[in-house]
Amino acid sequence: MLQISKKQSFIELGRFLNQFSIDNNHKNEEVLYNDLYFDPFIELIHLSQSHNGWFTPEQVYFAVHSWAVALREDNLDKWLSSYNFLEVKQKAVGLILAGNIPLVGFHDFLSVLISGHKVIVKTSSNDQHLIQFLSNYLIKIEPKLSDFIKFTDGKLEDFDAVIATGSNNTARYFEYYFKNKPNIIRKNRNSVAVLNGKESREDLVNLGEDIFRYFGLGCRNVSKLFVPKDYSFETFFKAIYEYKDVIFYEKYSNNYDYNKAVFLMSNFKLLDNEFLTLKEDSSNASPISSIFYEFYQDIADLQKRLESESDQIQCIVSNNLIPNSVSFGKTQKPELWDYADNVDTLTFLSTL
Repeated sequence: MLQISKKQSFIELGRFLNQFSIDNNHKNEEVLYNDLYFDPFIELIHLSQSHNGWFTPEQVYFAVHSWAVALREDNLDKWLSSYNFLEVKQKAVGLILAGNIPLVGFHDFLSVLISGHKVIVKTSSNDQHLIQFLSNYLIKIEPKLSDFIKFTDGKLEDFDAVIATGSNNTARYFEYYFKNKPNIIRKNRNSVAVLNGKESREDLVNLGEDIFRYFGLGCRNVSKLFVPKDYSFETFFKAIYEYKDVIFYEKYSNNYDYNKAVFLMSNFKLLDNEFLTLKEDSSNASPISSIFYEFYQDIADLQKRLESESDQIQCIVSNNLIPNSVSFGKTQKPELWDYADNVDTLTFLSTL
């Protein structure tokens, strides 16, 4: 099956996804197979929270819109222009997907198919339905794709290579189990922001998006702030007040109450605005509803430290204080060429 046919199928999928938003689901009569898939997809979006309590309609709609943008033809062409798949020998690639945020494994799914391989997908129990729905839509557009896509509930078998995502603990198991196969094994990572006190209110509001999108469950969510000595958090707290309604979501609220209580019982000093706690801590990984912070004195020294911890960090957010950092508000809007863990998935797949 030609790559151009697969690419066109994903472009059509992007056009389908572009019809859906939290404010208005607008049916485009020119989109293929809307009679079969439009209403069921809206129903699935609103059922997603019953499958995973963190998958509120707002969060799922955000993920859907992000993929609608990513799957535009110009984005796909720009992404694929750096690769040559003519010499690819077709293999079966197993995917073990995470389920922390909606459609988190779709980039791997897309990458395997677009590079010419077959995909065997083991979904997370926390995100089983969305990716299978999109797979069914793709197969409806191009029936030949049915020969390239398989989902499995059981043990991953009959694969030539694997891409597996999990925690640091499961990664050790993956590394052992898949040691004799070409693999990409992803572990826990966190994202951090570097501030210097000169950020505008808009910057800090956008930083709130990096913190609260998907309730902070993604590896691209900011969980740690690096701030200069004597930094005042007053402006930060005023800016992120726009996200105050997050506390009305029960699962988030429960985490806020629990983590705050644990911190207080341990006599930790906290900054608190009644929906987010800030705790001074050297770790980059903070619990849901809390952000850790750390003071720095010299930006050059901080840069060296972040470089030494690069295997633990997914994104660094700043106003160009750190080279190759991500702009405020952009962590959950990655481009197709922004690879997880900075591992080029298409290069891996094209050399199997």
